[in-house]
Amino acid sequence: MISLDRQNWYRELYARLRPGYRTSGQIYEALARQHATPQARVLDLGCGRGGVMELLADHVALPVGVDPDLSSLVEYRAPVVRRAVALADALPFPEASFDLVLCSWVIEHLANPQAAFSEVARALRPGGHFVFLTPNALNYVVVINRLIPAWVQRRLVPRVYARAEADTFPVVYRANTRRKLDTLLRQAGLRCEAFYFIGDPSYVALHKILFWVGVLLERITDGRPLRGLKVHLAGCYVKT
Repeated sequence: MISLDRQNWYRELYARLRPGYRTSGQIYEALARQHATPQARVLDLGCGRGGVMELLADHVALPVGVDPDLSSLVEYRAPVVRRAVALADALPFPEASFDLVLCSWVIEHLANPQAAFSEVARALRPGGHFVFLTPNALNYVVVINRLIPAWVQRRLVPRVYARAEADTFPVVYRANTRRKLDTLLRQAGLRCEAFYFIGDPSYVALHKILFWVGVLLERITDGRPLRGLKVHLAGCYVKT
């Protein structure tokens, strides 16, 4: 089993080995903070029980979270955030309601990402930003994960990553490559401002030897031809 504490220990070790390395969470938070101004109206799409909005809620004009899971909203850790039960492809807000839409660990679950991205664009004001973090469907960890039947994942993932089974949701990866994201977001009226391919060997660190194998694979995929195989994708797109 890889507990979150154990994963973070390996991430810190990797950061010491690779000066300048930033985790996907650090990059996502930096992108969010860049656009979370005191005047900003911010929507966290698929907010769950918290996340980066917990850090931003007191520093923006209007923090809002939506999630299809009512129990997560009830247990939300930042009470100042306004919350609503909603799906990504049917947001209950007028046009141009937000300056910033945040989205972490959600895109991989979208059955209809094109509809969801159209809703994001509709809810954003012109010049507003969409910041996301999601797995890369081309990465070997994700490829292996996709080969495991859903019913096995529901039981295996909580055991391996010490995550509650109730927090393990079906994944479809219908927009989880750079090319697909660019295409669908451009069709929705969003233009890329920043994009990151982010590695993380801690996902295979079931044993110290496997961690070092992961470190080697990160080095191999550092170059331009293969960097598109990193485990995570993060980006910032602006509504044109």
